[in-house]
This record gives sequence, C-alpha cells and structure tokens, in this order.
Amino acid sequence: MKLKKLVFLAILVSASIVLSIVESVISTALFIIPGVKIGLANIVTLVLLYIYGERDAFFVLILRIFIVGLIYSGLMQPTFFMSLSGGIFAFLTMILIKKIKIFSLLSVSVAGSLMHMVGQILMAMIVLKTNAIIYYLPYMILMSIPTGIITGIIAKKMVRIFETQLLKRMD
Repeated sequence: MKLKKLVFLAILVSASIVLSIVESVISTALFIIPGVKIGLANIVTLVLLYIYGERDAFFVLILRIFIVGLIYSGLMQPTFFMSLSGGIFAFLTMILIKKIKIFSLLSVSVAGSLMHMVGQILMAMIVLKTNAIIYYLPYMILMSIPTGIITGIIAKKMVRIFETQLLKRMD
C-alpha cells in the first residue's frame, strides 16, 4: 500500500471517529427515539466504497466501530455489539446494492441505512434477551430513510470532490 494512501485512510478513520462521536451528541438533541442517528460516519464508508473499494471501506468501518467502542461506549457492551451488527448488515447490503448497476449511490445509502437499523434491532433482541424490541423497528426504519438520503447526498458530493480534485493531487 502506498504511503499516501495509508495516510489518507488514517485521516478518514479519524474523521469517521469524530463524526460518529459528534453525531451521537447531535442525535440525542434531534431525535426523540433513542438510537436513531443521522449516519454521518457512514459518509466515510460510502466514499471509500466508491473510491477505493470494499476492502478499504470495510477496514475503516471496522476500525471506527472498535475505536469508538473503546473510547465512547466500551467494548463488549450492548451498544458496541449493536453498532457492530448494524455496521456489518449495512456494509454487506451496500456492497450488494452497489453491484446492481441500476442503483445510485443514494439508493445504496438508503439501503445501508435501512439494514443498519435491522442489524441493530436484531442484535438488541439478542443482547437484551427480549423480542419486544421488534416493535421499535418500524419507527427506526421510518427514520432511516431520510437519514439515508441525507448521508447519500453528502457522500455523493464528497465522492465527486475526491475524484475530481483531491485524488489527482495525491498521485
């Protein structure tokens, strides 16, 4: 791996960590439903998925989830496992939807947002040992559509900026 690319990925890991922590604070003020987030950190995952591909995007995603888990919520806590499962569900879905060429980055973002919520709810049912949390899912899905659209719009603009300006300077 080129040194410039490694440094760029490290910067994006840092940015995604900061975005994840900032969105936790913002989301508690914006949303009545606990656990709903805008998905700002997912912008980095989407950008990497479209610029560098699956491997680098997955690496940054997992690294972010573990570091935020260490710093913010604690590893082996229910919130860590919910974040991890949501991230993996979202990532796998985004890869599959992206491979279907008729879908745009915006569609990939919304699908990832939807499946992030599904992954979180399924893991919450396991770690909290209750099926009652499934009734929370429709509200989470309802919130995931606009947040996925917002994240997708920002990611699309960022991909365009990276492709046209930043990456050419790095070569």
